[in-house]
Amino acid sequence: MIAKRLVGVVTVKDGWAVQSFGYSRYLPLGRPEVLVENLDRWGADEILLQCIDRTRLGLGPDFALLERIARQGVSTPMIYAGGIRSDQDAVDAVGAAADRIAVDALLRDDLDAVARASARLGNQAMVAALPMSRTGWLDYRTGISEKPGPALIEALADGVLSEAMVIDPAHEGHPGAFDDALLDIVPGECPLIAFGGISEGEQVQALLSRPRVVAVGVGNFLAYREHAIQALKEAAEGAPTRPAAYHETRYA
Repeated sequence: MIAKRLVGVVTVKDGWAVQSFGYSRYLPLGRPEVLVENLDRWGADEILLQCIDRTRLGLGPDFALLERIARQGVSTPMIYAGGIRSDQDAVDAVGAAADRIAVDALLRDDLDAVARASARLGNQAMVAALPMSRTGWLDYRTGISEKPGPALIEALADGVLSEAMVIDPAHEGHPGAFDDALLDIVPGECPLIAFGGISEGEQVQALLSRPRVVAVGVGNFLAYREHAIQALKEAAEGAPTRPAAYHETRYA
């Protein structure tokens, strides 16, 4: 059984996979389903597919993309984030291809819908996506950070969400720059996923050694070379993740 996980992150904007730098500057990478396929082949323990512009544009989940991925037969568990406006959106995304859902805006806009989704899907399918700064939980729509409120704290404590992904947006895309102090801002004992500026094996090992951290997410730095996951896991020797592996594509 895998105690902790290395999550490969695919960031999607305008329908294309992109390299993202602080969620403010982007370079195109290609079709997101190709990157998902590669992460599946290269040995990621989990894949996060984050469509970062769906909520801003007033769009729901990208079901067309999820359907393309479903046709590929990807076996690696996948978290989907982007455009989740209701519990029905969450259920439909899981029905399309996702194993789990990450929610951010919905946590602020309709926490009752998050609770309903958790009841329908099981709390293991629900992940809180929390962009953080040193001053608290960042609302990416307004740019304002504030301490997590009682409702969110209660949802995390009551198990409505199985894990919280602590995102460092300021350092996302910058090598080795994740701010460890952000992990201490999320109250309680909810398991954490660290993401944003994580690129080095030693960094992965140090983060996974923290009791609350159950996974680390790596995005840009897995796109630079084919065997990046294997190299990262080998460099993080001693971290309790699945051994590095590679299997040939099964897809036409």
